[in-house]
Order: sequence, then structure tokens, then C-alpha cells
Amino acid sequence: MAAVKACKILITGANRGLGLEMVKQLSEDSCQKHHIFATCRDPDGQKSEELRELVKKHPSVITIIRLDADDPCSIKESAKKVCSLVGNSGLNLLVNNAAIVANGTILTSRVEDMKNTFNTNVIGPLLIIREYLPILQTAAKACGTPGMSCNKAAVINISTVAGSMTRMPGIYNHFPTLPYAVSKAGFNMLTVLAAEELKPNEILCMALHPGWVKTDLGGEEATLESKESVEGMLRVIGSLTENQHGGFLDPLGETLPW
Repeated sequence: MAAVKACKILITGANRGLGLEMVKQLSEDSCQKHHIFATCRDPDGQKSEELRELVKKHPSVITIIRLDADDPCSIKESAKKVCSLVGNSGLNLLVNNAAIVANGTILTSRVEDMKNTFNTNVIGPLLIIREYLPILQTAAKACGTPGMSCNKAAVINISTVAGSMTRMPGIYNHFPTLPYAVSKAGFNMLTVLAAEELKPNEILCMALHPGWVKTDLGGEEATLESKESVEGMLRVIGSLTENQHGGFLDPLGETLPW
């Protein structure tokens, strides 16, 4: 298993589902010296209770940061705080995991749902990458070795096959989630274009599909447990090189079509 050796890691949407499981597995990896910035919309709220319990178990490993992907001011403030905490070492790994889902079809999708999913799933990650870019650049420069990896500096966008224009038509009847699917297609394009812009800085950027997972987003009929999905994603993340830059992979490391 390829280990995620990144020292400084930030995960959005870390209070539930895949984000929480990722924080849990990384914090329990005693072989690696991680510091995890676990971000969520309401650190003091009821939905963040499990995350706060994790911090009690690993107080020197996890720092909770308030970050609302739908609030540009929150994003900017979170970046300032993390910047002050990482210092000259920078941020090695940014995981854009926060997302919202909305159901609907051409006839039933609400304008409000279209706006909300685009704001959180596309504009939010765009602003997060922008605000955190300086400390990702710091980490890339501090590494001192050529090439790309998640242990150096990377942006991992947790996407979905629902955003694949090749795959989604075949599953649309079972998953009528037009607002979500359209926003994730935009998220995938953001990944491709961000990869182009980040390439000169040797900051790896790619999209990762977690599989169909039993979370608030995936539902109870899903085929994967969060633990299994995250184990697969962390294996993939730990093995990434410049060869996967700008790519779209599943938890087994297989390439997915855009």
C-alpha cells in the first residue's frame, strides 16, 4: 500500500461521511507524521460532534478550522489561519471534499438547487484553490526535488461519475440528480483547467471518484462502506505522480472517462 506521507493536509467537509473517515484513517496512521486541518461549516455544531471526539483522541494531529465552501469570506479567513499555522513548510495536500447534492430532472430541478450546487461544488473549490495556492506553492518549493506527488504539493478534488458526460447518461434513470451532476461536470472541468495552471508550479491536481458509498450523499443502497472507499482513495493518493496529473481516477486507480 502506498502511504500518504504528506506532512500538512487540509480536508474540506471533514465533519461527516468521506471527509470524516479520511481524517480518522490519516490520524490513526502512526507510521506517518501528519498534521490534519479538518475543515467544516460549523465546528461547534451537533453535526461536528464526531470530529470533535477525534480531536480529543489526537489533539496534536488534528486542528479543526471553520470553512464554509459557500462563503468566500470564510474561505479567505480559513486560508489566513492555516497559513499562520503551517509557516515556512506550507501545505502539502489540499482535499476538496465538501459538496452538496440535489435531485431533479429537466422538468423538476429548481433554480435554487442549481445555484446552490454550483456555488458549493464549483465556485467554492475554485476559491479554495485560489486562496490556498500560496501555501501550496511554498510546500512545492520547500520540497526541493523535481516531479509531482501528494507528498510534495497537491490538490485532490473528490468528484463522482455523476459528473462524467460519458458515464452519467447510462445511470441517469437510477440517479436523477441533474443539479448535482451538472455541478460535478463543472467541477471536473475546474480540475482539468486548474491542472493546467498549477503545472508550472509542480503542484499535482486531479479528480478522484470515491465509488458509490453509503454516506448522506450516497444513500443506504450504495455498495461501499466509507472505510473501504477511503482506504482505496488513500492508496491512490499515496501513489500519484505527474503521470496522473490532470486525470480522473476511481478508488482502484483505474482511469475514468470525462
